[in-house]
Amino acid sequence: MYAIVEMAGQQFKVAKDQKVYVHRLQTEEGKKVTFDNVLLLDDGTNVTIGAPAIDGAAVEAKVIKHLRGDKVIVFHKKRRKGYRKKNGHRQSLTEIVIESIVAKGAKKAKAAESKKAVPKKEAESKKVTGKAASVEVSVASKPKAKKASPKKESKADDLKKVEGIGPKIAETLIAAGISTFAELAKTKSEKIDEIISDVRGNHVTDTWPAQAKLAAEGKWDELKELQDNLDGGRK
Repeated sequence: MYAIVEMAGQQFKVAKDQKVYVHRLQTEEGKKVTFDNVLLLDDGTNVTIGAPAIDGAAVEAKVIKHLRGDKVIVFHKKRRKGYRKKNGHRQSLTEIVIESIVAKGAKKAKAAESKKAVPKKEAESKKVTGKAASVEVSVASKPKAKKASPKKESKADDLKKVEGIGPKIAETLIAAGISTFAELAKTKSEKIDEIISDVRGNHVTDTWPAQAKLAAEGKWDELKELQDNLDGGRK
């Protein structure tokens, strides 16, 4: 029995007791993780294809360890321009072992349904007295308008001052909620690798939190001294 399942943005053909290396997961070592986006399932006699996923199917696995892949050297050169650039990259990976493949009955996380309260209109009856007779007039009560509280806007820092961060990566980090040097300094390089995994190019993020910390503390001279010893964000 085997299944084709999406794990950490990639599709794998997996079977029971098989070891798989996927992009870094947030699950701790030794704990179990479930992948419910099963695209195809083969039990030996029948083949089930999802549209796009199979309802109720899931793949259960256990996290063995977190590691980094082999180094990949990227070398750029422009003829007759005197331009040479050499970078290295090691992808953050997680080793997992497939424990079981569930064909039916797997529970998916349900999104909490937000219930909106419907305001009720209350009618007030008022009596208007005239010369001829009394007339009742129904007037709908108007809800009092609430003043909108002003939102506090936090100013974003220029993340491009960190060596290795360009305009595209800065936009991606801001979209992920990292818009200041202080927030970037608290983020681990493995998490940054996951956020910018869709940005083209090989990026070395090991020194970005350290650079951001110096920038957040206003130590620009120390930051410049650190960046002078870097090559594309790498020591």
